[in-house]
Amino acid sequence: MSTANRPLCVDLDGTLLRSDILYESLLALLARNPLYLFLIPFWLLGGKAAVKRQLASRVALPAETLPYDERVLEILQTTTQRPRVLCTASDLILVQPIADHLGVFDEVIASDGKTNLSGRNKADALVARFGERGFDYMGNGRVDLDVWAHAGGAIVVNNGASLAREAARHTGVLGHLPARNGGLLAWIKALRIYQWLKNLLVLVPLLTAHRFLDPDAVLNAGVAFLAFGLCASGVYLLNDLLDLTPDRMHSRKRRRPFAAGTLPLLHGLLVAPLLTVLGFALALVCSPAFAAVLLCYYVMTLGYSLKLKRIVMIDVVLLAALYTVRIIGGTVAIDSELSFWLLAFSMFVFLSLAMLKRYTELAAALADGKDLALGRGYSVADLPLVQSLGTAAGYIGVLVFALYINSPESMQLYGNPKLLWLLCPILLYWISRMWVVAHRGGMHDDPIVFAAMDRGSQVVIALCVLVVLAAI
Repeated sequence: MSTANRPLCVDLDGTLLRSDILYESLLALLARNPLYLFLIPFWLLGGKAAVKRQLASRVALPAETLPYDERVLEILQTTTQRPRVLCTASDLILVQPIADHLGVFDEVIASDGKTNLSGRNKADALVARFGERGFDYMGNGRVDLDVWAHAGGAIVVNNGASLAREAARHTGVLGHLPARNGGLLAWIKALRIYQWLKNLLVLVPLLTAHRFLDPDAVLNAGVAFLAFGLCASGVYLLNDLLDLTPDRMHSRKRRRPFAAGTLPLLHGLLVAPLLTVLGFALALVCSPAFAAVLLCYYVMTLGYSLKLKRIVMIDVVLLAALYTVRIIGGTVAIDSELSFWLLAFSMFVFLSLAMLKRYTELAAALADGKDLALGRGYSVADLPLVQSLGTAAGYIGVLVFALYINSPESMQLYGNPKLLWLLCPILLYWISRMWVVAHRGGMHDDPIVFAAMDRGSQVVIALCVLVVLAAI
């Protein structure tokens, strides 16, 4: 049979789709209810096909948001003279909607809850349907070598030249589409290294306790910064894995590496716990007490990612608390005393910034013509309320600082504490300006990152440092 008449059979996971339906469905289920994790070992007793059916019967994956390989889609759309078959080990319940959405397939062959249609099982099914050498097959992995051994021709997708050479030993290679993974830059983006700016908060106690010339304290603060960074990156990865569908429906977040399919989901599932373990190992080097604080931070962050970020007001209070926990961690790391004034000030200021983050998300939803902020518990009708609560929290933070200036603690730490009054108008200006920028639509959805990159905020930070040094 000539190539022009042979059916073109196309694999789904890693070939047509820059992702894997098994991991997609597993993560979607865990995002809905993490307790399902304890049922999976029992499902495995029925075999891999049974697990896939259990997952598929409990989740829905919006076909229009999934990351498809445009090269494969183009081949399918331009191949109209011969049958096109979607042949995959993923479960039919999840595969059929994908085929219906794309509208380029004449037939679908998939796992049915009893047979896992992978490797030799897939080869047997295709030979039974089309005959020995009676089909061409497009795949992406070594498991597909079993299929290529019986195919009339092979198209190797998203893999290297070595797999193409192995496929050539079994059949004629009709095409090779090399992998286009993101590599190091994609990982840097996924780990959100830029978000480590928030972890600079662990250095605040080093400054407020005037111990920035103490080598031991500086070393411990540095270790604490790194431990928080590793732990935070682990949580960011997990958060992105659990938020695949909401991220893909977001105008900017859909470009995140896992949502866009530039990084394999399995790699994320492996790297996330590894980073967390490394973070806690560093924390124990610092001190057991600091490790306990980091554990509290991790549990709070995990709770926020899994559920609490969708609950109105609890989410912003928890965000403010997460910023404050970083300061507590820095205090414990250098074995200093917790300052009531510092904790109160940080809680109110960071509550204002958390409200600012939600305000920005709601404003973006309004601009897109939506009524709700995706994945959050707020509607665009809440914009005025969020704005008023956020500005009030910021001004209360400045009030707390003003009361601190005349406190005994301030008198003890500073030689000329009255100079600290200069910080009050500076802080009032900064908080007001941040809200004005957000109101005019110029705010990044993360105010902390925006402040770090914003020239006006950088000037404010420099002025604050000068005032504090003068007061000392």
